Amino acid sequence: MDRHGPSAADMPDLHGRTVVVTGANSGVGLGTATLFARAGAHVVLAVRDARRGEEAAREIGGSPEVRRLDLADLASVRAFAAAWDGEIAVLVNNAGVAMVPESRTADGFETQFGTNHLGPFALTNLLLPHVTGRVVTLSSGAHRAGTIHFDDLDLRAGGYGLVKAYGQSKLANLLFTLELQRRLEETGSAVRALAAHPGYAATNLGTKGRNRFLVAGVHLAGRFFAQTREQAALPTVFAATRDLPGASYVGPDGRFELHGKPALVGRSAEASDPAVARRLWDVSEGLTGVTYGLG
Repeated sequence: MDRHGPSAADMPDLHGRTVVVTGANSGVGLGTATLFARAGAHVVLAVRDARRGEEAAREIGGSPEVRRLDLADLASVRAFAAAWDGEIAVLVNNAGVAMVPESRTADGFETQFGTNHLGPFALTNLLLPHVTGRVVTLSSGAHRAGTIHFDDLDLRAGGYGLVKAYGQSKLANLLFTLELQRRLEETGSAVRALAAHPGYAATNLGTKGRNRFLVAGVHLAGRFFAQTREQAALPTVFAATRDLPGASYVGPDGRFELHGKPALVGRSAEASDPAVARRLWDVSEGLTGVTYGLG
């Protein structure tokens, strides 16, 4: 099996297929939506800000559609899923937040865990009866710095930390993918769950509400070192379109996985632990009130 690619030029023809990309109005999400649109897919931009979504839709061309979705609000997630009608070839759980100051979602969850894991967990399971091909969930190399604090998921007792919270949420993405794939196989579904990470891309992720000097530094570094948003989107597209085993994890093949062509990459031991994955799934069902979508 060819472990490298694709480039933007060798994607399969996706005419007649619907692809849902969360957080598709900027950054890696916009790059992902653009590549799918170029391949002929009908791309649904699932975004918090409909106005910005419409601006992005005009930029990517093709036949895009904008629908409002706030992953930090389970009521919004349920409304999005309830309004869905038709098949989804690929669901891309791209949207997320990073390194944000301590805060809570509309449902009272720690913001990074709630937005990056619980929102996509609920969305995926609610939409799963419509999905025919792939579920691709974005993680990060930062998952290696994370652990699941089952007795303190909101990080109240042990103390909040930006990296601590982000690492936990990104580890949760990989564990979610692992357990989702197990359940898909158990129920005989042909859908595959995979994860991806973009490497280093210059985006607005994690910069809002932060120190202006930090933001300036991020933007300056991005000018010189970051991949373009479309380059950073290639691991996602690779995971969505190549014949890969379920639960595969895709990232750039370059030094420290910051740049390069998409390839299968490694993950931490905890991210590969099926017992932790099952425990997290059970906890997530309890917190969201959403169960396995094909059960």
